[in-house]
Order: sequence, then structure tokens, then C-alpha cells
Amino acid sequence: MSDTARSAGDAPHEASGETWMTRFSQRMVVFAERWFPDAYVFVLLAVIVVAGGAIAHGSSALAVSQAFGDGFWNLIPFTMQMALVAIGGYVVAMSPPVAAALKWLARIPTSGRGAVVFIGVLSILLSLVNWGVSLIFSGLLVREIARRRDIRLDYRAAGAAGYLGLGCGFTLGITSSAAQLQANAASIPSSLLPITGVIPFTETILTWQNGVTTIFITIMSAIICHYSTPVDARAKTAEDLGVRLDNDQIEVRKPTRPGDYLEFSPILTILIVALALGWLWQTFRSGNPLITLSGLNTYNFVFLLLGILLHWRPRSLIEAFAKAMPSVSGVLLQFPFYAGIAAILTKVQNGAGTTLSDTIATWFVGLSTNSTIFSFVVGIYSALLGFFIPSAGGKWIIEAPYVMKAANEIGAHLGWTVMVYNIAETLPNFLNPFWMLPLLGILGLKSKDLIGYTSVQFFIHFPLVMILAAILMSTFTYAPPVMP
Repeated sequence: MSDTARSAGDAPHEASGETWMTRFSQRMVVFAERWFPDAYVFVLLAVIVVAGGAIAHGSSALAVSQAFGDGFWNLIPFTMQMALVAIGGYVVAMSPPVAAALKWLARIPTSGRGAVVFIGVLSILLSLVNWGVSLIFSGLLVREIARRRDIRLDYRAAGAAGYLGLGCGFTLGITSSAAQLQANAASIPSSLLPITGVIPFTETILTWQNGVTTIFITIMSAIICHYSTPVDARAKTAEDLGVRLDNDQIEVRKPTRPGDYLEFSPILTILIVALALGWLWQTFRSGNPLITLSGLNTYNFVFLLLGILLHWRPRSLIEAFAKAMPSVSGVLLQFPFYAGIAAILTKVQNGAGTTLSDTIATWFVGLSTNSTIFSFVVGIYSALLGFFIPSAGGKWIIEAPYVMKAANEIGAHLGWTVMVYNIAETLPNFLNPFWMLPLLGILGLKSKDLIGYTSVQFFIHFPLVMILAAILMSTFTYAPPVMP
């Protein structure tokens, strides 16, 4: 009996396995597929909304236009870094050793729903070490599991699970930009240092409260993955969605002319790797290697070097690099628009000399009366601003001066205030496709294909995680800033 016939015959039985969460997720999927625009249209709409808000706030249309144009290219280094994150991960994964590891991992799940949960948990755990590894490795694992014929994998739900690390995990680990900045006195802006002091990891990501939050988020995410994934009869595979999974293989060719010799020889690979070993030694011996690796330039250098080594022959790497390029088209097109949005929010002033971001912050911080309410306020504001400025480190520089000043005045623990920011600011990633773009390129999908599932994660995560963060705030005792 064919898979289609088997699924159709099992439909009445399978449907009995649906829960309210499954039905809710499918309604969100239908809504997203019908109404959610392409990620490019989404960012254009966001630009118009923010520009309109700035004008309504009292800024001149000319000033808004000037800020948009001036800020448009501010993320070019970051855009290139993000493109290389996707390309480097893709190239490494297409190498024979890593491809074999992906095949081994892909055999572990025994059902479609189990595979979605497996991908989601792995995505979160990897993100605690490095968000780039989580994003790329999870996407490629989804493709590998989708090739299996013995389970029926909903490709959209699996792709959404692969995004969990960016939606609720990475800022709880060592790649937290805000926690890293606050732990390093040399990185803290001089205007911010008197307000926050130096906050070591022992007061942020290494607290038991953050451990509880991480475990809670991981378990909750796994449960949502399980119950929001459609039953087999209603699952849509990669084949159903028209996604080709047979184009990852690199065709092994033979040299056809004397000039091809170096392309198919490992000699240059060995020399380049040997040249880079000195830099790697000097870079990683000076501190925690995981923290060192979290820097995007270092991360990309290591992954590109690893790709060169694993492919062994230059010709193999060249072909893998070419296959990876389509995965970054969305990144290259859309990231500059987000830079323009950030400039409008933070640079354009009205007649009173305040920016739209300043005014929004004043509204929210003014609502705080104690540390518990303050936790809610910081979380809501961070999530709101994160919807338009999806950059954890850059946004912390914007928020920190007034948020941490308010924390001192109210008596809220400074380290946990940083973590409340971390917990809340990633959640809009479930709805904003900014960080999703490299993953979409790997999966061959559009944002509307994943948003239906990631939005379920957002609507359940947000209230529960904000309540947990507020409760945990009460377990801390305020201490004034510690100067270096």
C-alpha cells in the first residue's frame, strides 16, 4: 500500500490524536499561508509603520527620510557576517564527515512528531553554545530527516522546530550579547558604566534562576512541538511542498586537464590550514574558547577553515560554496531595511529632542512601581522593540541606559534585569522573519510556511515566560553597581 493510501486510510484514527493545540496550530498555519506576506514585504511594511510613527511623534518627514537613508547601510558588516554564517554552515554540513553525522542523527527519531521534538530540543541546546551552529545545523538536519521514507515528517513544523534556538534559547547561553557586554568592562560604553557597573556571568547566565528558565523553556518548547505538529494524515512533507531534497550532493568529477591538478589536490588545503593554525592558537588560548567562538568573525573564520579542511580538495569546496549561495539571498536583500528601521527609531528626534524609542521607553518604565512589575514592563518593552530591531546586542545599547537606571531606582537586581531583557527580546523572532532568513534559504521555504507554527510558540511562551521571570526576580536581592 502506498504512503498516500496508508495515510488516507488512517485518517479517521489519526484525527483522534489531535488536541486543541494541534487544531490551534493548524488554524495559525492556514492564516499565515493565506495572509502572511513574504519576508521582504514584511520588512517594507515595518519600515512604513515605523516611519509613520516617527512622523506622528513630531519628527519631520525629511528627517525621517534622512535617517532611513543614512542608516540603510549600517548593517553591511553584519549582513556579510550573517551571509557567511549560513554559507559556512552549509559548506561544512555538505562535507563527507558531517554529512555522515547528520545521517546518523536523522535515524534517531522514530516518528514524525518525535522528529519535530528532537529537532526543537537540539536546536535550543545548540543555541546555548552558538546560535549560528544551531540555526544552520538544525536546518540541515531537517532536510536529512525529510529524506527518510519510513516516517512522515511535516516539513513546515520541523523547520519551525529548527528555529527554536533563535526564538527562545540563544540569549540564555554564552552567546548572549548583553551578558557578554556587561561582563567586560572594556566593552561597556563609558556613559553606561556608572549606571550598570560590571556584571559578571555569575549574576546573569550562570545563575540558578537562568538554569530553571532554560529547563522550563526547553520542556515547554518540546511539549508545544509535539502537540502542535499535525498528525500523519495531515502532515505536509517536503515533497508535498515542492521542495527538492536531492540537490545537496556534490558531484565528484575527475581532472580533465593539467591545469586542474591543484583543484583536485589537497596540497593547498594543507598549506592554508597550517598557515591559519598560528592565528587560531593565539586567539583561543587567551580566554574561554566558547566565548571566543561566539564572535561572528572568529566563528566564520573557523567554520570556513573547517569547511576547507573537511572538503580536502579545493574543487569540492568550490562546488559546495556555489550550492550554498541561494540560501543567503534574503539576508542580502532585507537586512539593510532593518538597519534603516533602527536608525528611524533611535536617531530621529522630535521638537522636544526625544526619539520615538525614548518616548516608548518612558511610557513603559513609568508604569513600574516595584521590581516584579518592573520585570513585566521590561519584558514587554524589550519584546516590542525587538519586533522592529531584531539585534540583541545593538538593542541592548539602546535600552540599557534608561532600563538599568530605572532598575537602580526601583531596587531591581541588575543581573536579572539583563536576563529579563534576554528572555523577552528573542521572542519576537518567532513572528519577525529577520533571523529566519538563512534557515528559510536552507529549507527552500518562505516565512509564511513556518510562521503558523512559530506563532504558536510565541503566544504560549510569552505570558508564561514573563510570569516566570517576574517570580524569579523576587528571589534576588538588589546590589548597587560594581565598578571595575
